[in-house]
Formats: sequence, structure tokens, C-alpha cells
Amino acid sequence: MNRSTHPPIDDRVRRSKERVLQAASELLTESGLEGVSVEEVSRRSGVAKTTIYRHWATRADLVIDACSQINTKQDVPDTGSFEGDITAFLTSMATLLRTARWSSVVPSIIDAAERDPDIAQIHGIIQRGHAAPLREIIARAVRNGEIPMSTDPSTLIAVLLGPLFYRRWFSREPLDDTFVKAVVQNVISQL
Repeated sequence: MNRSTHPPIDDRVRRSKERVLQAASELLTESGLEGVSVEEVSRRSGVAKTTIYRHWATRADLVIDACSQINTKQDVPDTGSFEGDITAFLTSMATLLRTARWSSVVPSIIDAAERDPDIAQIHGIIQRGHAAPLREIIARAVRNGEIPMSTDPSTLIAVLLGPLFYRRWFSREPLDDTFVKAVVQNVISQL
């Protein structure tokens, strides 16, 4: 017999929490962290403020929970070569940076992470999510002898992702396949 240490969650409670998190997530993508207020989440979700505060003691708790819902998980390509794998991954990442809802809220998370350790922790989780597939690709390339064993994965990840993040959030120049291929060629030539 499997005994859970937590009592089952009432379906009404689960549904109201889902509506609240959905509303908070929408507000995050529309106006960043500062645009999320308990009043607006209550209005959009149809859940009373008192109920929201029963599940999240503070606005900050709600915002942190909503930020933790950001899903940046990507598949790990296996094209048969390191160059093919990083090209496929970076092409996919560039598409997500242009189109995914989470990409518009990341700058406000980065900003808040400078002052709030809880948000900094969420930001770290998001960044590790971005880097996880590249870590696997790099480890496989080292095992296969495609790149030197001395390759520092963290540095290589920064060199690969940094230009994409720069174009998305700073220079606002085109983040297209031509740019991705140029980044890949530049990195390959330096290995």
C-alpha cells in the first residue's frame, strides 16, 4: 500500500491555483515582474484575493511561483556531429528567443535577480535549463573525440549562447539562421 505523506488536494483548490498561476504567467509575459499585482491576478483569474493570499502569503511568493513555471526545456539534438548538434540546438534556441512567451519576461527576472535572492535562484534554474542540452552535446563531443578533452563546458556554453542572448535582448539585430551559422563557424574555427 502506497501512503502519501500529503493529503490529496481538493480539485477546486488545484483548479483555482492553476487559474492564479496562469493569470500571473500571462501578466509576467505582458509586463514583466512589476506588472504582476495580486489585484490584477485576482481579476483575471476570477479567484478572490483572500484565496490567493491563502496559497501565497505575499505577492513575492506568487511571483516566484509563477517564474518557476517558465519552461525552457529543449531536446538534445543528435545529428551525428558536434557541429550539426550545436547548429540544430542554436537554431532552435534562436527560434524560441524570437517567439516563446518566456523570452519577453527574462530581462525583468534578470533585473530582479540582482536584488532578490529568491528570484536569483529562479533565474539560475532558468539558465541551467538553457544550458543543459549544450552540456550534453559538449560531453558527447568530448567522448567522441570531436573536441578537446580540455574544453571548459561553461566557457563554451557562454560563447555559444551569449551572442544569441545579446542579439535578442541588447542589440535587437536579426536573430536568424545566417547569424546562428556564423556563430557556429566562429566557435568551430576556435576549437
